[in-house]
Amino acid sequence: MKGIRERLEQDLLTVVSRLRRMDSAVALEELPAPVIAADGDDFSEVQELERREIGFATRELLIERVHRLQAALDRLRDGEYGTCVECGEDIAPARLRALPEVQTCVRCQDRIERLGRRLEAVEAEFGGGEDEED
Repeated sequence: MKGIRERLEQDLLTVVSRLRRMDSAVALEELPAPVIAADGDDFSEVQELERREIGFATRELLIERVHRLQAALDRLRDGEYGTCVECGEDIAPARLRALPEVQTCVRCQDRIERLGRRLEAVEAEFGGGEDEED
């Protein structure tokens, strides 16, 4: 398990470092920018907004990964690493090598994803989606 701990810790350091670099870049972007003339390029503004949206989404994914890696380290410390949090069965070693922070076996993950798709379909059918315009 020592190799697992080292990999999880290294992955965690890498993700945290990437987040710090992103946060530094965002801080620089938030400095006052020159005022754009009224005839400014709207397309460039749209591209900049899109780039920022992608950056925020990437940041959220990285934060989620930090939480998963920390949870995996906690499970390792508690002797629960490699056990599916849903069914209690062992997670396949190949799955753990590919995704060391994974918490579920393939069967449970598949079930969770299918349930999520069904929930999205039901929400869309009844107008409960967040993307719905007023």
